[in-house]
Amino acid sequence: MSSSWLRGRRGGEPDYVAAGDRCHALTGRRLSRQAWALAPKLLEARACWLADERIHEVHPEVSFRALAGGVPLAYAKKTWRGQNARRGLLAAAGHTLPDELGEADRIPVDDVLDAAAAAWSAHRIALGIAARIPEVSEVDAVGRVIEIQY
Repeated sequence: MSSSWLRGRRGGEPDYVAAGDRCHALTGRRLSRQAWALAPKLLEARACWLADERIHEVHPEVSFRALAGGVPLAYAKKTWRGQNARRGLLAAAGHTLPDELGEADRIPVDDVLDAAAAAWSAHRIALGIAARIPEVSEVDAVGRVIEIQY
């Protein structure tokens, strides 16, 4: 993937409307503005992923669900109860977060918790004990395995 392609286009479509039309044609649903805004960073991340096989995809909510014994969490990550539940799950797994984070105190709490969940998954990947979604990995057009590990 060339860097000019990354700079000039998001997923091959020139603008939000065209991308929304393509998404609708492929999935039956429109593309959100948030997804469109994330496209350049996702393309940048993909370029890094293609360049280095040590890079793995993780998803904090998948990690939290695993930490909760496979049960979806009852409360959203931006709520008091949701944040307390996530912090408790991390602590039970041996990842206790300090009450003070220094400069990171400015970071939204849900982002800190998501980073900690990603670190939990990264540790499991490094140990060779991570689970994956899907259980049977898929391969993309260039031969890279597509999966989320946790």
